[in-house]
Amino acid sequence: MLRLVLCLALLDPSGVAEVPRRNIPAREVLTPQGDRLGYAPVPRPYTGTRRLTGVLVGRDRETGRHITCGGTVVRSRSRSLVLTAAHCLRNHGRVLEQLAFLPGYDRGRPVEGVWPVERTWVPSRWRGRGFGPDLLPYDVGLAGVSAKPRGRLEDLTGRGLRPLPTRRGTPLRGLELLGYPAGKQYPGNRMYRCVGDAVEGKERGPGVLVTRNCHAAAGGSGGPALYEGGVAGVVSSSSPLRDDKGFTVLSRLGSRTFTRMYEQADRIMLRSK
Repeated sequence: MLRLVLCLALLDPSGVAEVPRRNIPAREVLTPQGDRLGYAPVPRPYTGTRRLTGVLVGRDRETGRHITCGGTVVRSRSRSLVLTAAHCLRNHGRVLEQLAFLPGYDRGRPVEGVWPVERTWVPSRWRGRGFGPDLLPYDVGLAGVSAKPRGRLEDLTGRGLRPLPTRRGTPLRGLELLGYPAGKQYPGNRMYRCVGDAVEGKERGPGVLVTRNCHAAAGGSGGPALYEGGVAGVVSSSSPLRDDKGFTVLSRLGSRTFTRMYEQADRIMLRSK
């Protein structure tokens, strides 16, 4: 079983360092025109399921730093839920403030508007704790956004992605990872994609998926892992960028913890006005 040695600053663009000439061996890059981390820009304008993905921004009150992650609209009765990583909602155990979701974000333009976050949900074990390898299977969070005069989130973006629960040990071939990598190699304001095959990465708990075809850079946390028209997980972390055989860890949506959290969030946001 793969030993997970992780870069725990994935959400922080300032943590991007120079990387070797090719982190992902050329033979393992599956993305057409994929770069040395396996990523390629998503053609504009963003259409279909890609319109549902955007950036989630927030501020750490203690440090004053602004944090950017990925997120995507997930299908719900309340039409108001955004799927992201738990550590994108709580930084080192602290609840982020001034959270907002910008779907379809492109070169500084919030194509589908700015949606203030009204409430967030993370698994209980994330509350008051920092990032750690034992939390990776539970690095999934939900944000409920406020409605606008024109309607709720899915009324404007279209139907959200269907959550795809997969069980531990299930390999997934042909995943598409979406996100907004930032740093010296990436602008941070444009969507990138990476195609990868994922296998099981941990023996205990609900499990995590690992792909060696993509090496997510800073800013990529919380982006969706698309599969068969739905979303099977979110980008959680990666090996250090100095690793010449980089990999990315995905938190899957197959646990009871996520199912309960999703149902609770949907009930509460359904009552929200």
